[in-house]
Amino acid sequence: MKNFKIIPVIDILNSKAVHAIKGEREKYKLLKSVLVNETDPIEIVRQMKDTYSIPEIYIADLDAILKGEPNFHLLAKIFEFPEIKVMLDPGIILVKSILQYSTYNLGSLILGLETIQDLSVISSCLEILGVDKTIVSVDMYKENIQTNIKEIQQQNPIEIIKRIEDLGVEKIILLDLYKVGQKIGGIPPLYLKIRENFSGQIIVGGGIKDIKDIELYMDKNFSGVLIGTALHDGTIEIEKLKIFYL
Repeated sequence: MKNFKIIPVIDILNSKAVHAIKGEREKYKLLKSVLVNETDPIEIVRQMKDTYSIPEIYIADLDAILKGEPNFHLLAKIFEFPEIKVMLDPGIILVKSILQYSTYNLGSLILGLETIQDLSVISSCLEILGVDKTIVSVDMYKENIQTNIKEIQQQNPIEIIKRIEDLGVEKIILLDLYKVGQKIGGIPPLYLKIRENFSGQIIVGGGIKDIKDIELYMDKNFSGVLIGTALHDGTIEIEKLKIFYL
């Protein structure tokens, strides 16, 4: 179980933690959670670490992704926390941004297909940060790839992931924005096909319903899940997650 990751999600918009749903970012509202009475991302990470012993978190900096205004001040403080790894999606577009984030104490940097300019950005990240700290987010909406990279826009997800693997990528996230904030549950057949065809680690984000979902993904040899809604509304009791990472 210790190799299977359960990673709480923090979405930051206007420098506050928000509740994401279906990728409709203009409708995101401030986070309400049974775990923390906070919308300050710094304090949420502090409590995740100190109160719940969470070893790793996923942060999507939506200010950077949507507006090109990264929360460097917030992130710098979060990166200073010991004993908690940060998996960060700051909307990387160009290689110069990778160099900027490489100076921080990152657990890993996420390159979203939704934002990167071309596939060469992935190759550059592998050279700068290494395989272990480079994660490619396969961004989808109802299983359709979301990307500005023309050469892969007409390809299906399995073909695209094969190209990513050929570049040397060993870690991917399957993130269907439509499923975000919705406790849909189950494993889509597409994800099972991707699991059969990709030899590296696969983390799934969006649609996680309950503990049974987590166990199902673990049984099917996925590497972990990102959880937000089901954790913050109490459907998944955080204390029950400790068996997976302690």
